[in-house]
Amino acid sequence: MTEISQGEVINDITPIAFNLGSVVLTRGMDELCSGNHALLLPLLKRHDNCDWGNCCQEDAIQNNWATHNELRIMSVYAFLGEAVWIITESDRSATTILLPTEY
Repeated sequence: MTEISQGEVINDITPIAFNLGSVVLTRGMDELCSGNHALLLPLLKRHDNCDWGNCCQEDAIQNNWATHNELRIMSVYAFLGEAVWIITESDRSATTILLPTEY
């Protein structure tokens, strides 16, 4: 775990590889892709490669930090006209693909 001092600003952290755990998706995502889960693989690959998609800069920095410190990781992507979230749990036991309305 990387130690930081109080008041230190974290702007440039290179993310490291992390485990996805079991990959699951919500009912809404299953319906959105009409059961063709292979359509979601490019998004999952981006998440796995630390490409956080359309999240804000602060969230991207937090995600980079999270890869080093066993914290939750969240990506945001556009998919078939909808926003899609991919969240990897802090313990790396699971990664969930979901619609924001299902959170």
